[in-house]
Amino acid sequence: MNGDRPRRDTDWDEPQRDETGTERLDRNWASLLQELRVVQTGVQLLTGLLLTLPFHDGFEELPGDLRIIYLVTVGCSIISTVLLTSPVAMHRLLFRRHRLAQLVTAAHRTTYAGLMFLGISLVGVVIVVFGAVLGDLAGIIAGAGALAAFVTFWVVVPLSMRSKPRPTAP
Repeated sequence: MNGDRPRRDTDWDEPQRDETGTERLDRNWASLLQELRVVQTGVQLLTGLLLTLPFHDGFEELPGDLRIIYLVTVGCSIISTVLLTSPVAMHRLLFRRHRLAQLVTAAHRTTYAGLMFLGISLVGVVIVVFGAVLGDLAGIIAGAGALAAFVTFWVVVPLSMRSKPRPTAP
């Protein structure tokens, strides 16, 4: 270990690294930005497509209950888009103000919340599509399956991984 770099025992998500607090924040910020690049395009496309649906032929034939689910889905998708793009706005407003710790913490929280709203949006899309094509029961079954997958792979599996001991480095 380099003598001028403190050992970071508080880094909960990585094995010990020989880095300063600022280097750790820079690494966390870069990692978060890479994750956002992956998800932002998808959530923006989803939101854009959802916003165009009422202007297509046949939308007026969608039953009332599916219209309500559609509107909730659009709302969740818009909230998700706002939350997942907010780190960019935060960065612009905090740029050169030496607030990286605040930025990383706030961006982490908005990203997590944005992912939760994205998951709800995806479940809503599944319900609307299956409900419109195959009927209400199919929409409910497909939506329940999507919700189960979302909760399992976006919440349960990551939380179970956090509770297990870290593997030892090679």
